[in-house]
Amino acid sequence: MKLNYYQDTDSLYIDFSEKVSVDSYEVLEGIVIDYDENKDIVGIDIDNASRKIEFKNLTLNRLPFQNQLIISA
Repeated sequence: MKLNYYQDTDSLYIDFSEKVSVDSYEVLEGIVIDYDENKDIVGIDIDNASRKIEFKNLTLNRLPFQNQLIISA
């Protein structure tokens, strides 16, 4: 899983899978869910993310990490 924030467009993309998105559905204004060929969620795109998400803190609880990489802006 990857969280990618794009400051120039103020969008956050959450990758759940390496699979290719073949379909998308906007569930709320500016929030799009991407699906693979099996209708599994592969990602979520959030436009105007800084207005919808509080970026000050990120807390991850009890996740079974094998690898962790943090790149700070």
